Amino acid sequence: MSVILVTGGTGLVGKAIEYVIETEPEGSRFGKRPGEKWVFIGSSEADLRNQEQSKKLFEKYKPTHVIHLAALVGGLFINMKKKLDFLRDNILINDNVLHNAHEIGCKKVISCLSTCVYPDKVEYPLDETKIHLGLPHDSNFGYAHAKRLVDVQNHAYKDQYGDNFTSAIPTNVFGPHDNFDLESAHVLPALMHKCYLAKKNGTPFVVWGSGKPLRQFIYSRDLAKLFIWMLREYDDVEPLILSVGEDEEVSIKQAADAVVGAMGFTGEYRFDATKADGQFRKPASNKKLLSLIGDFEFTPFDKALEETVQWFQQNYENARTGKP
Repeated sequence: MSVILVTGGTGLVGKAIEYVIETEPEGSRFGKRPGEKWVFIGSSEADLRNQEQSKKLFEKYKPTHVIHLAALVGGLFINMKKKLDFLRDNILINDNVLHNAHEIGCKKVISCLSTCVYPDKVEYPLDETKIHLGLPHDSNFGYAHAKRLVDVQNHAYKDQYGDNFTSAIPTNVFGPHDNFDLESAHVLPALMHKCYLAKKNGTPFVVWGSGKPLRQFIYSRDLAKLFIWMLREYDDVEPLILSVGEDEEVSIKQAADAVVGAMGFTGEYRFDATKADGQFRKPASNKKLLSLIGDFEFTPFDKALEETVQWFQQNYENARTGKP
């Protein structure tokens, strides 16, 4: 019996993995396999910053495999405001998960990193060899350093103990069950929530920044399939970028236009260029992924965005919007 523990299992990617495991045909490439037990846990079950709670969680479920998604995450503005929190909380979470996975004898751990771990001054496109070639962008150096350390720890656990610990580096993820809280959301869910409120209240839809920066967006349900594939077939300690191709970059303006279209918003819509833009672009290469996975079809951006907007509108009352 394999017990796959998914930390951060109630968040954006955790919910997507649960959806794929439940909806793909059993025994198929991305479906549940016979003899597998999947356990999705959120912070209400254990505070992974706490050593004792983390230890009890691992002793309770005795996982053979871990997909480690739990993290303190947020968009540009909250990262800039709370650098120490993002550094310290994530270091504690990651150390507790990897230590307990080692202690209990887990066969495999995949941790989730992010493209913001990369140096600010770097030659594009990003690939798996460039993580440690310089300092990350100042806007999220707390989060970025904590996530970089996961890669360092994975190598140390492998070198010292032979543990099969690795990591995935997704680009900008979005989808159902995202964090839509305007204080801490990433760009797409923030745009959706802002546009929803502008439509509801008859106010202008104002997008912060110039709209020019470019991002590679990956649909959470596509990413979920890639995590499941990694769990079963990828056994290298080196991180792997999980992303659509570099030719799929979308500007913030294109993304906002797509949100306006999907929401059916017809009011005033403009950009506030006095607000920070963050990094202009950070294209990542998915060549290594495609060379290993073979045939994989990504959901087109507009279709994925429409499905997410639909989910948000239907689940607004229960979505993570920051309302009390």
